[in-house]
Amino acid sequence: MRVALFVTCLVDGLVPEVGKATVRLLERLGLRVEVPLGQTCCGQMHVNSGYPGQALPLVRNHVVAFAGYQAVVAPSGSCVAAVRHQHADLARQFGDRGLAGAAQELAGRTYELSEFLIDVLGVTDVGARYPHRVTYHPTCHSLRQLRVGDRPLRLLRAVRDLDLVELPAAETCCGFGGTFALKNPGVSGAMLADKLAAVAGTGAEVCTAGDGSCLMHIGGGLSRQRAGVRAVHLAEILASTGEPGVTR
Repeated sequence: MRVALFVTCLVDGLVPEVGKATVRLLERLGLRVEVPLGQTCCGQMHVNSGYPGQALPLVRNHVVAFAGYQAVVAPSGSCVAAVRHQHADLARQFGDRGLAGAAQELAGRTYELSEFLIDVLGVTDVGARYPHRVTYHPTCHSLRQLRVGDRPLRLLRAVRDLDLVELPAAETCCGFGGTFALKNPGVSGAMLADKLAAVAGTGAEVCTAGDGSCLMHIGGGLSRQRAGVRAVHLAEILASTGEPGVTR
């Protein structure tokens, strides 16, 4: 299977270790992963901020960058949701039927990491070991648009020595929402405070999720509170084998 990593601009620019962990995990499962150098932003933030015209060239570039791959995998429910629910509609909005068809076809072979592992590879136990108490936050796009359901939890339950604890009010938004956190800092901060209180109540050492953006928001709050809880992406946990220099 020819597999491409859709690294996403946030992972590439802010948390590149998440992209590296995704590749390490998939290679451990026997796949050869390519990282197309032509990929850029998927255009989600442009669409969500009311600039669809500026997003259209990014959609064209995305389709070209990932042409020919049997599967495109991303460690981000948010960006995969944009590919599935925005790209083809955006092309149709601007009257580009050819691009709409190509975008729709690409959406059908684009997967969030937990979807790819369970639905495509048929794997739940990825051979990981992570000796920490962990709680999981289901991000809004993965939960409501992709409907990944309990896939991340099934993967976490199969990790050796991991103590998984339920997060109260888990389905409540953390308050990030991209530019929402910038434009509505008061509301965003109040939502984050509720999420941090829920995380603290679990006694977890680590809060994990499938989106680096939400983890950046939650992790920043935990750091400011000196809570002693780390925000770690799901890919990093699944890539861990518990060996020195690998387990975080």
